[in-house]
Amino acid sequence: MSTPDSPRPDGIHRARYRRILAFAARALIQAWWFELVLPRVGLTNVTERTRDRRMLRLARRFRDLAVDLGGLMIKVGQFLSSRLDVLPPEVTAELADLQDEVPAVPFDEIRVVAEAELGASLDAVYTSFDPVPVAAASLGQAHRATLAPRDAADTGLDRVVVKVQRPGIDQIVDIDLAALRRIGGWLSRIRLVSSRVDAPALVEEFAATCREEIDYLHEAANAERFATSFADDPRVSAPAIVWERTTRRVLTLEDVTAIKINDTAALRDAGIDPAQVAQVFAEVMLDQVFTHSFVHADPHPGNIFVTPGAGPDDWRLTFIDFGMMAEVPASIRSGLRTLVIAVAGRDSRGLVRAAQQIGVLLPSADTRDLERALTALFARFGGMGFNELRDVDPRELRDFGMEFGDTVRGLPVQFPENMLLLMRAVSLTSGLCSALDPTFNIWEPVEPYANRMLREQSGNLVQDLGAQALSSAGIIWGLPQRVDALLTGIDEGTVSIDTSRLEKRLDTLVGIGRRAVSALLFAGLLVGGVLLLPLAAPLGIVLMCVSALPLLHAVFGGIGRRG
Repeated sequence: MSTPDSPRPDGIHRARYRRILAFAARALIQAWWFELVLPRVGLTNVTERTRDRRMLRLARRFRDLAVDLGGLMIKVGQFLSSRLDVLPPEVTAELADLQDEVPAVPFDEIRVVAEAELGASLDAVYTSFDPVPVAAASLGQAHRATLAPRDAADTGLDRVVVKVQRPGIDQIVDIDLAALRRIGGWLSRIRLVSSRVDAPALVEEFAATCREEIDYLHEAANAERFATSFADDPRVSAPAIVWERTTRRVLTLEDVTAIKINDTAALRDAGIDPAQVAQVFAEVMLDQVFTHSFVHADPHPGNIFVTPGAGPDDWRLTFIDFGMMAEVPASIRSGLRTLVIAVAGRDSRGLVRAAQQIGVLLPSADTRDLERALTALFARFGGMGFNELRDVDPRELRDFGMEFGDTVRGLPVQFPENMLLLMRAVSLTSGLCSALDPTFNIWEPVEPYANRMLREQSGNLVQDLGAQALSSAGIIWGLPQRVDALLTGIDEGTVSIDTSRLEKRLDTLVGIGRRAVSALLFAGLLVGGVLLLPLAAPLGIVLMCVSALPLLHAVFGGIGRRG
């Protein structure tokens, strides 16, 4: 059912809406057939043998769909590429390099949007306006311009960049979100999915991020807040905003174009060491996380410039595009503190509590496997410092990471939106620093922040560890008496267990389970027959006919038992 925020598509957008739903429906049917039906009929080996190839093909088909449709579909791909908690690595790797680049909108259409928003012709507002865009993305595109003399005098700026939303993007976003909400509703009815992830909540998190990203007033406010945070830091700068020429759909800001951060040849030509850039960039990103609690969540090379100064050591990092920012709220900061306490005590159960406090684990999570995996993690790597961990064989770390990832993906994990954006920022930062300096080690810039956090929390850390120790001591103190009472009861014959009701319940559940399997087998054979009709009609007809047998058992198999 549609909601006021999810309008049903009509007109020329109906085909777009149906195309998105058709892709999702096909993917779900394929997953149901291979992951549920085939294992039930003893063809698990077929499922496992083809899983990687099927997942890769599905990711590639989605890439093609996203590039063709544009709009939010490219954003969906970028969003999914970081959901290692939900999707297998084959899918996230395929979507990781999905670029937010689409064909440019004709300048005449951009002019109409810009002039309607600004309430004046471009010639009256800007002395010059380049019709060729600097960049074209799925939600808007950017053009270089020169401010009119009066605005230039008021702002002290001359050359600017003007971002303009694509015509009709609001309606496209509404249509895409309506389709995504419908798909989220489908997924919420699948127990295997709903037990692991809250799909409708994921869609709403994504929708909130996208709504903020297409509001240029929100982006302008983020840019000013970021600039204020680093006002006293000579390593960092951000473009000034021309508020008089900024609306929800048009953003005018200082042109700060310089050397792209990943252009190592240009950096060396300017006398700047790329390895030093990597070190400073990592430190600045960590400052955003641990000091300012306000993080640029999309630090890819197109959004960061290196602006040279008077000498080779006189340069700064200039950030642009503040539509996607991550807050570090008090709940996550508190969870991180709990995490530090657990790591200090090598307490796997405490680490699970920290994950629950942050909101990573859903309440239905069975955390026993995770606790065992964390115990193994502490046993192997817990006693190592940063320098020692750096010397561990990368293959061992990779293998352990893959096993640990499989354990996490088996849990009902749900990363909060802010945590997801933080993970994206960290991932992009690590990749970019490694590209600038192949010998870059992320532990070196992290270590000072970790040590500082431990020092700041040392008082509370000792108190909490002491409280945990007292609690554990109380349990250990009372354990012998409780064990002795249980053993005495067993010796005297006063401990009894009544299993008759349990046996009856199990017998009923077994009958229901057999009928459920028959119903699933019926549906699988019927759908399989329908799918095979175009390719092998005789076999398809046979499957459809044979499906009647499990149907009869599913319908009538429990009559005698009920009687």
